[in-house]
Amino acid sequence: MPTGNLQLERDYKKRLTLVLEYIATHLDEDLSLEKVAEIAHFSPFHFHRVFKFLTGETLNQYVNRQRVEKSALALLHKDWSMAEIADRYGFGDPTSFSRAFKKYYNQSPTEFRKSNPAVYSKIGQVEGKNGQEPDDYQKYLSIIENLKNWIKMNAKIEVKSMPKMELAYIATIGINNLTESYERLVRWATPNGLINDETKMITVYHDSLKVTEADKARASAGILLNEPIETSDEISLRTIDSQKCIVAHYEIGVHEFEKAWTSLFIWMQDQGYEKASAEPFEIYHNNFHEHPEGIAFVDFCIPVV
Repeated sequence: MPTGNLQLERDYKKRLTLVLEYIATHLDEDLSLEKVAEIAHFSPFHFHRVFKFLTGETLNQYVNRQRVEKSALALLHKDWSMAEIADRYGFGDPTSFSRAFKKYYNQSPTEFRKSNPAVYSKIGQVEGKNGQEPDDYQKYLSIIENLKNWIKMNAKIEVKSMPKMELAYIATIGINNLTESYERLVRWATPNGLINDETKMITVYHDSLKVTEADKARASAGILLNEPIETSDEISLRTIDSQKCIVAHYEIGVHEFEKAWTSLFIWMQDQGYEKASAEPFEIYHNNFHEHPEGIAFVDFCIPVV
């Protein structure tokens, strides 16, 4: 890729965004290099080079990882059979699914499902109750109880129907790259008159950090729109349909975001709600960079069925 051509790089990134969105919704279909390259309007040879350059993975590596990670989330949150998961995520049969899953997570899908979903993480894995020493399990219970107490003190939670939302956004790979994406988004939004006291930013998380490493997790840095607007370069448009959500309002520091998400998912499980297939998101009601104490006024939203 010509490194000096910023316009070309932005065009490639926008095409990549469309490709990643297509892959996410077609994991049960043919995602061969030829098929996906056609969607991106590249030759297979050129697309292979561009995809690897922008994502750090080959298309095959990326698709296989997405299939396994989405299957892991289904094991945690859905009461689906192994055959149904294998079919939904393009493995063909339960044997192929089990083989691919064990290669990635070093345990079978059945073993994974039995482990405690509240503490499982691709990074820093903690064993489930059956594999824990008594002291470890007591520590785990203490952590969960502390999180439950913390959310009672720091969140106002309600379950409600969220309105339909239109947003302009920049997609990114790697959670640490969100800040840079927001900076580029603001540079585009400012001359378009979109930055004012009523502006609300939104982050949509396309992958779960329960099963995806932070540097590979996809997210979108977005701005909520009040009216239609023309976009260019790497800015994309998206509609989030009206949906039922658990909405937790926090006034916290950015360093507390991980604790806020973890405790909210525990609250969801305790209350008997089931996560929907739609992606969780954050809506910001202030610019925490401008707050004297770096406090974010933010809604954490989990779509539920």
